Amino acid sequence: MISIKDIARQAGMSPATVSRVINGKSHVHPEKRDQILKIIEETGYVPNKAARSMVLQRSFTVGIVVNETFNMFQRQLFSFIERRLEFFGYHTIFFFVQCDGVSEEDCLARLKSEALDGIIMLHEMKDPQFYAYTMNMGIPLVASTFSIQGVLSIHVNEEQAAFDAVSHLIGLGHRKIGMLYSGGDSFGRQRAAGFYLAHEALGLSRNTHLVVQVPYYSIEFGVYGMREFLLQEQDFSALFAATDELAIGAMRVLRDEGLRVPEDISVIGFDDIEIADYFIPRLTTVRQPLDELGEQTALNLHKLISGSRRPGRDLILPHKLIIRESTARKIP
Repeated sequence: MISIKDIARQAGMSPATVSRVINGKSHVHPEKRDQILKIIEETGYVPNKAARSMVLQRSFTVGIVVNETFNMFQRQLFSFIERRLEFFGYHTIFFFVQCDGVSEEDCLARLKSEALDGIIMLHEMKDPQFYAYTMNMGIPLVASTFSIQGVLSIHVNEEQAAFDAVSHLIGLGHRKIGMLYSGGDSFGRQRAAGFYLAHEALGLSRNTHLVVQVPYYSIEFGVYGMREFLLQEQDFSALFAATDELAIGAMRVLRDEGLRVPEDISVIGFDDIEIADYFIPRLTTVRQPLDELGEQTALNLHKLISGSRRPGRDLILPHKLIIRESTARKIP
């Protein structure tokens, strides 16, 4: 069985240095860290969790708070998070939450029954008791894909990303643009703010009749939302959907109604989930760096748990506009 001493011997470094890398401690030169991580990957070294738990008096268990819908974007993100958490020797427990106060109270009760080293939030909790409890108990907390005041949060600039998406549509000549979103989460409201900001920057009117709000971000509610748009009989040539799943649901309805994308209506999404590049037409969207989001979420939680960093300002990751087939220049 491979041990820390074996890793240290191959790297030509001390076991203490290897231990600092495994436990996410700072004060290790980046080149040495990369060398040790490469050897760990090549040898398949796995720390003995039971021994570590006894010595460090930790459970090596991380709670993952997610919405009960647990959409495609969250599943992809979690796969990156889990892979990195496993490297650090953690296992995970899911805590599913609905968008209501009773469900959040139930989630908090379940959290209290577990011995958790830390919590990753893929769902934005509204109940202040949740944050009071984690703070009072000293449980490290990381919010991923949205921002919570006082919590280490890792996300893209939602407002700017939405601004860039809508500006792309405006640049193609579209002036009547619909928006499909959910205002139940802060990131949804920020994306809506970017939608309006892009209109204002170019002197376009804010037509609220071209906005449909849905409860959740899912393909099903994309279908529902687009049907609502069509019932309003509003004249629009493009749609900004606040997530790819909403966009995909909307495009399904447009196709069923005999409308072509992008010839009749251009559609742009947000997230760049895996299916976006395989759907027909291939979806133009805003890419969130899922691999880096997962990496930084797991790494920073590990650092909080190990005491090598303190909660600080949000970590803002770069977004990128991915232009595919679902958007086109408006035909006069």
